[in-house]
Amino acid sequence: MAARLVKRCACLLREATLLAPAVAPGSRLPLASVAPRTLTFSAPCLSSHFSGPLSGLVEKEQASAPYPGHREVERLIEKATQPEELLELLGGGRCLQENHAALVLTQLSRLLSDKPEDRASLVQDARFQQLLHLVNSQIGVVWHGVLVKLLRSLYALALPTACRELRSVEQEVRWRLRRLKYKHLAFLAESSAVHMQERGSPELLAELLVHLERRWTEIDDGRTAVALMAKTGHLSEPLMNRLEDKCLELVERFGPDELRKVLVTLAAQNRRSVPLLRAVSYHLVQKPFLLTKGTLLDLAYSYGKLGFHQTQVFQRLAADLLPHVPSLTSGEVARCAKSFALLKWLSPPLFEAFAQHILDLAHTVTVPHLCNVLLAFAHLNFRPEQEDRFFSLVHEKLGSELRSLHPALQVDVVWALCVLQQVQEAELRTVLHPELHTRFLGSGSPKDQSTFQKLLHINATAQLEHPEYTGPLLPPASAWAPQLSAHDGKMTPLQKELQDSLRGLLGNHSRGSFAVATQYGWVLDAEVLLDTDGQFLPLRDSVAPHLAPPSGTQPLPPGAKRLAFLRWEFPNFNSRSRELLGRFALARRHVLAAGFLVVDVPYYEWLELKSEWQKGAYLKDKMRKAVAEELAK
Repeated sequence: MAARLVKRCACLLREATLLAPAVAPGSRLPLASVAPRTLTFSAPCLSSHFSGPLSGLVEKEQASAPYPGHREVERLIEKATQPEELLELLGGGRCLQENHAALVLTQLSRLLSDKPEDRASLVQDARFQQLLHLVNSQIGVVWHGVLVKLLRSLYALALPTACRELRSVEQEVRWRLRRLKYKHLAFLAESSAVHMQERGSPELLAELLVHLERRWTEIDDGRTAVALMAKTGHLSEPLMNRLEDKCLELVERFGPDELRKVLVTLAAQNRRSVPLLRAVSYHLVQKPFLLTKGTLLDLAYSYGKLGFHQTQVFQRLAADLLPHVPSLTSGEVARCAKSFALLKWLSPPLFEAFAQHILDLAHTVTVPHLCNVLLAFAHLNFRPEQEDRFFSLVHEKLGSELRSLHPALQVDVVWALCVLQQVQEAELRTVLHPELHTRFLGSGSPKDQSTFQKLLHINATAQLEHPEYTGPLLPPASAWAPQLSAHDGKMTPLQKELQDSLRGLLGNHSRGSFAVATQYGWVLDAEVLLDTDGQFLPLRDSVAPHLAPPSGTQPLPPGAKRLAFLRWEFPNFNSRSRELLGRFALARRHVLAAGFLVVDVPYYEWLELKSEWQKGAYLKDKMRKAVAEELAK
């Protein structure tokens, strides 16, 4: 700072010496009359690499009373349509003053934004190098707004990282960060943050983020807050927290586009900011916004990605999307169906429209898009009214291309057909062939284990629901049983209460089993045997072909019935519905087909039971009903 001050003082004194009239040796220098002229004409001295308080006066002076020649040069810069026109300004007797060189570089980057080959040749041009040198010599008096645009332009022109002029501009920006307006800081972050990361300017980026965070209260418009969230929020956790607070403060002024951008940004960064999501949802429901097709698709995607449930928003999205379905592409239909499937929200009219749209686009719909729609239908256990036509199209499309899909996707598609009870033997053979399933058998990755679980469900479908199927099948359970786990996490309150209540009913631990892992890939909450009189029988030595691997040698007594208890938690159902999701509907079908009587214990019935006596009576009544229904058949 001292060096800069001394240099400024020397510059001013030199100007004063040149401009002051001759005086007698003993007289005093009339500084009062010289000072105004010094401030007005001292631009050449202030064009050094250093900038200070006087540069603001120079900017104000030039902004209020520019020279006519300056205006002419600026007009030529703005009207230039070719890089050559800009480079010619260096000659022709014109003198580029202060901001002109920076404006020329900015215009050059704009003209060459989509011409990378021309940018490479431009950097080698001697006139361009002269222009860079001129900017470097005048950097101290370039206005703030022009300076930030200049830095963005130099990044866009892809100058070498070690370029001295580029480093000079970066250093000048760092010195001025405190004096820049917040809109200039926001512009830098929005336009240059990615370049700073890629071009090796971590110090400048770090200081910029710090200033953005410290001065966050200066944000007074939603566009700035939303743009900063999208461009720099992921780079600084404290800044993102401040921006979320500012969006909460300004959300009442947001239009549909700002609300959309906020949700898309949160989804892209996987930030489930519940207060902000609630505020955005409130305004989407309460305000009569006209939401475009693109906005509706982005909103559905964002809510699905974040897993945020808001019934009124989903109702509006489904109702507003329905008229747009005929104009959607197959990719947009697949994307939208997947979003609603993630939300577990089934709107029958909307999904019927999706199915009809796929039928209308039968000749153009691609297999990946069709697979995504099929997986969404299976997740929600939705079968369209025209299911024969729809699934005929699915089998026709998959017939020749199923084997060409990624192995995990092959398993997913066939599993979805199993859920919807539409799988064919040829499709079963494709995924149960040893060449495919051996790559998942014994794998330790969670994704491969999930795929192998689906293979078990497909294998169970072939065994239990397709008696005419002749193979191939998965190897015996002894080959893969060790990788099955009866416990998939911490016990839920419903699971614990159900087990405690059953233990109280059984009285003896040998009369029942809990958390029973079957060879079908499903885990039973409990298993019991009942004789013809409805009394519990011991399970220890009874034959159990459903276990992995099968066990027991003693056959069941005549008339004995095997009961399976299946609890259904809140996440097992469609949102705001008592219809099971496809995965759990498939589990129930398989357990029934394996010879069990199923005792369903849904959460909405269990929550109404307050005492242990009520819970025990409820389970006894459920068992009696299951036996009675079997006898009635």
